[in-house]
Amino acid sequence: MSRPPGDVSRPPRGSGCAVVVDGPGRHRLVPHEPVPPGPGEALVRVYASGVCGSDREVYAGTRPEGYVRYPLVPGHEWSGKVAEVGAGVPEGLIGSKVVGEGFRNCQLCERCHSGDTTLCTAGYDETGFTRPGAMAPTLTLPARLLHVLPDDADLTAAALLEPAACVAAATLAGAPRPGERVAVVGAGTLGLIAVQLLAACSPAELYVVEPRRERAELAREFGATAVVEGVDVLEGRCDLVLEAAGAPGSARTAVDLARRGGRVVLTGIPAPGSAGLDPTALVTGRLTVHTVFGAPPAAWSHAVRAFGAGLLDLGALVTHELPLGAFPQAIELVGSGDPKVGKVLLRP
Repeated sequence: MSRPPGDVSRPPRGSGCAVVVDGPGRHRLVPHEPVPPGPGEALVRVYASGVCGSDREVYAGTRPEGYVRYPLVPGHEWSGKVAEVGAGVPEGLIGSKVVGEGFRNCQLCERCHSGDTTLCTAGYDETGFTRPGAMAPTLTLPARLLHVLPDDADLTAAALLEPAACVAAATLAGAPRPGERVAVVGAGTLGLIAVQLLAACSPAELYVVEPRRERAELAREFGATAVVEGVDVLEGRCDLVLEAAGAPGSARTAVDLARRGGRVVLTGIPAPGSAGLDPTALVTGRLTVHTVFGAPPAAWSHAVRAFGAGLLDLGALVTHELPLGAFPQAIELVGSGDPKVGKVLLRP
C-alpha cells in the first residue's frame, strides 16, 4: 500500500500563503515571506504538513497553558527539501529530502547532554507550538534538527515521521524482547505505527485493542496477530502494553492488560479529568510505567532508520491531502471521530 516517491520538482500548490492561528477558533491565511537562514540554519521547502490532535487543541484553545504561543503558524509534522542553508551549514545539504525534530533544545543543560532533549531545562520550545511551523510554503529551523532521508523517499509518507518518532520513543522505553506477548491500545495513527515497530521485534503475540472494526484490517496487515474490542480475554497477560489512544480510560486499560511485573508505556494525552491509575494496582502488580511526550534524537534516528529500511508503511495511513486553505476542514476531519479518517495532510 506504499505510495510512489513524492515528486519535489513540481511547483508548490496554493497561493504562497501560510496559516496563522491568532487564538482559539480564529485563523487566517497570510502572504508567506520565507525567513532567510541564519548561521547554523536551513530553509526547507515544505512538501506536506500533517494535522493531528494537538493541532486541533491549538485551534480549539484546549492545549495546556505554556505549550502554545499565539499568534502561531502551526505544523509540527512535516517533510520537505532543503532549499537554502546559512553560514556554517554544509552546502551539500541543499536538495536533500528531510524531516526535522520539533523541540528547540538548548544543547547546554545536563538533560540535553544526556540525550533527553525533550526535558531541556531551558523550558518548552517547539516548532508549530511556540515557533512558526510548517503550515506554510517554507520553514526555517536549526540544521542540527534535520534528519536526511534517502533520495527515493516518499515525502508524502515521510510527513508522518514525527508521530513515528514519538512511537519509536515509546518502543525504546518499553524495550520489547523477541517472543513476548505485546499489546497496543488504540488503532489510530500512533497505534498503527506502534504495531509496525513492535512487529519488527518478533513478538510471540501482538494484540491490538480497538473497538472500531474498520481499523482492524490495517492492524492485521501491519502485523497484529489479533484485534480485540475489550480487555477481558487479555487481562493480566501481556509482558508489554503500549497505550496509543489518549482516550479517557485507555491508560487504565493498558495497566489492566499488563501481567505482574510487566511494562506499560503511555503515549496518548487524555483530556483533563480522565480516570487516573490505581496506585495500589501499580505497586502490587510491580508494574513499570513509562510516559512519552515528544521524541529525543535517538527516537528520531530509530524511526528514520526503520522508514529507510522499509519497516514502516506510513503512506498507507494517509487518507486525505488538502491545500493549506482547507485548514478548517482538516481540523474538522481530525476531530470527526470517523474511523475512515486516518492521517490528514496539508499541502502548500
